[in-house]
Amino acid sequence: MSFQADKIRSSDRNHGGNEAPDDDRQEQGFVTLILGGQLCGVPVLAVREVITNSKIVRVPLAPPEIAGNINLRGRVVTTIDTRCRLGLEPAADTADCVALVAEHEGVLYALLIDQVQDVLSLRVDMIEETPPNFSPTWREFSNGVFRLPNHLMVVLDIGRLLALPT
Repeated sequence: MSFQADKIRSSDRNHGGNEAPDDDRQEQGFVTLILGGQLCGVPVLAVREVITNSKIVRVPLAPPEIAGNINLRGRVVTTIDTRCRLGLEPAADTADCVALVAEHEGVLYALLIDQVQDVLSLRVDMIEETPPNFSPTWREFSNGVFRLPNHLMVVLDIGRLLALPT
């Protein structure tokens, strides 16, 4: 099953009359997801699609953050265990995981996540710095946080998550 990113991208909102939107009030779409119980978001434009039920083939001697490979319409796609990448316990059962497909330096990757939620349009001027009490690993992969009514949403940097050590 696949959910194309084109279906979740929204056009710019009309900010009233013929006025151009104020730069401080620009909005950006975020795909929200759950990782280890934490609400996270990634820019919607960074997500090619969301997939489920893909068979992951393990790669012998691969680093722990590499869950394996999947076949995505005839393309071999490296699958990253995002939980492991963020210093959490690895995904116990990858059969039930959801993956965000993203491109980095011309290569497709799938990032395993626990759950995909909604797409939120948030004002970019409302993003705050990542709190200093976050673990160094989370701080490394975060572009900041949004304070939502009942949650703190960590904005993940897809490029940094996919820049695997060589």
